[in-house]
Amino acid sequence: MPKIDVYNMQGKKVSDIELNENVFGIKPNKKIVHIALVNYMANQRQGTANTKTRAEVAGGGKKPWRQKGTGRARQGSIRAPQWIKGGIALGPKPRDYSYKINKKERQLAIKSVLSSKILENNIVVVDKLDLKEIKTKNMVKTLENLNVEGKTLIVLPEKNLNVQASARNIDGVKTTLTNTINVYDLLKYNKLILTVDSVKNLEEVYA
Repeated sequence: MPKIDVYNMQGKKVSDIELNENVFGIKPNKKIVHIALVNYMANQRQGTANTKTRAEVAGGGKKPWRQKGTGRARQGSIRAPQWIKGGIALGPKPRDYSYKINKKERQLAIKSVLSSKILENNIVVVDKLDLKEIKTKNMVKTLENLNVEGKTLIVLPEKNLNVQASARNIDGVKTTLTNTINVYDLLKYNKLILTVDSVKNLEEVYA
């Protein structure tokens, strides 16, 4: 089983923890990760793009000119697609882009990314994250103590207003919960900070 050091908020090693190899020690499956990522991004699309057809734009009830004898091309309506301010032919309409993938595929994708983070040494485990008040500089100090730089995802076992509010104004830092973790965030953020309880929660769900 992979083993990783556990630090406190001051950046000092306090213990170590054995990680479940079924979650943090599998061979990453890049194909499944790609499938899950495309699925997540498709599900985020609003699908609200809309254009009006010739039947929906205003005006155009009258034939612009007679069919023959003018020397110009025949026209039936000034709201046909070839006219300025005419309707759009084959334009986008509101639609639902979301679709489902197999639950086991989604779980395998998350385990693959977690395992990759371990191989790349991009996971930091802390014994707990406990701030007494909402203060951004306290969270910045904690990240400095843990020697964490760049885009960082903090995974909490449950809602913690002090931690979440203290981290939300730090550029490149995001907080999430173990039950809302997704492949997109895991890939977007280089560093991953987990509490011991977060590790246990992930192992219970994905092992």
